[in-house]
Formats: sequence, C-alpha cells, structure tokens
Amino acid sequence: MNRPENPSTLMSIPDTQAGSDERNLAIDRVGIRGLRYPLAFADGDAPPQTTIATFGVMVALPGDRKGTHMSRLVQILEDLTAPGAAPLTVPGMRALVDQLVVRLDAPGGRVEIAFPWFVRKTAPISGVASLLDYEVRLAAELAGDRYASFVTVAVPVTSLCPCSKEIAEYGAHNQRSTITISVRARGAVCVGDLLRVAETEASSELYGILKRADEKYLTERAYDNPRFVEDLVRGVASRLSADARFAGFAVEAENFESIHNHSAFARIAKGL
Repeated sequence: MNRPENPSTLMSIPDTQAGSDERNLAIDRVGIRGLRYPLAFADGDAPPQTTIATFGVMVALPGDRKGTHMSRLVQILEDLTAPGAAPLTVPGMRALVDQLVVRLDAPGGRVEIAFPWFVRKTAPISGVASLLDYEVRLAAELAGDRYASFVTVAVPVTSLCPCSKEIAEYGAHNQRSTITISVRARGAVCVGDLLRVAETEASSELYGILKRADEKYLTERAYDNPRFVEDLVRGVASRLSADARFAGFAVEAENFESIHNHSAFARIAKGL
C-alpha cells in the first residue's frame, strides 16, 4: 500500500539540479523535446481549434549550475493546456517564453511547437466543403532582452511543368508539391495568411473532396498556370519581401516528380 509522503521527508530530499558544476561550462539549451499535449490554438479572428501538438521547451543554463528542473518545463505545458486556459496565439508565444525564463530563473529560453492545422475549404464549382490539413511550427526565443518569433507552414499544392506543357502535343505532367514558408515576425502574423500566399503561387491548390466539375476546373487551372519549382519559390519570396510584417524569411519548394524517381527542390532565404 502506498503511503503519502511526509512533508518533512520531502524537505530533506536534496535538490541535485540546484547544485554547482565545477566545469563551469554554460549550456545553450537544455530541456525537453518530443512531448505531445493537446493544444487550443487561435489564428487571427478564426475560432480556436484544438489539435495535438509536439513541444520542445528549453532554457539556457549558466555554467555554475548543475542542471535544470525538467518537471517545471512540463508544468508550464500543464498550465497552458489546463481547462479554462486561453487558447495560444502567435503573439501569445512571447508571454509563454517569458513565463519559462522566470520559472526556471534562466538567462534565456526557447519554445518550439509543431501541430497539424485544419482548414475547411469549399470546392470551387460544387461548393462541397471538406477539411485539409497543414503542418504548422511555431518557435519563440528569448535571450536577455532579445526576443524572436518564428512561424513555419508546410503547404501541399499542385505544380504543372511549363517545359512539359510546351513540348507535349497534348497534356503536361504535374505533381503534388510542398511549399514550406518560415518567417521571422516583426508584427502580427496569421497562419492562414501564409497558407494563402503559398496556394496563390502554385499551379493549383488542393481540396479534401472534389466532384467531377471541380476536378475539371482544377486540372484546367493548373494547365493554365504552369510552375517550375523555381517559379514557386520566387513567387512566394516576392510576396514575403513586400510584406513589412516579416523581418526575414525562408521559402522552400519540393516537387515530387511524376515522371522522375527524384524530387525537384529550390530555396530562397532572406534575413533568417
């Protein structure tokens, strides 16, 4: 039979992490990774959505400290996901990392969150609605008084090869592609805005359910909007460069080629 711990016994247990380390080597990041928790996230004015997120929570450790208190890192996630807690937002990442460094008495900290985000989309002709999932990653880092916030989205799209269209007597090869956008935000950023940038620059966007009239429309749309992998990254990069909300960005595109046993890949980065 398990007995409750005597408070005086708990007080006598040594706190090894709080001890000193004679090597005096500071650690850039120490903490936990790969911990999954339910998360309520709100994007802009959209209603909050509950998803399952994978967290990384880390702090900087001074050279004279033996270790950090891992349980406190988990407790931060408990508080974030407790019943009645406000949903997380991109601007709310600042308060989360502020709380982290205060609780751990650390000179800096970083929070990383990855989760699937679902958008209900309406097919262009039939109007049938269905969900499409996107991969989202958020990161926030505080070092002294320097704060940085990052938002990453991976967006599945269709790309149709301009060269194939030009040389073929009929048809053109197309494939599903992934456009990945990472931005360093200086202002309010909505995940939905980044999704729309990627889909606008593709040959065509994707939907969960399509009727025949929708399939005809999207096939013809892709044919009328051929895109090399180079076109994808240049188109997205042009839009991001013109947006004052972004202090820096990286955009990658990967085409999972339908007539080759390899992918085509391109990347543009600026200030990230």
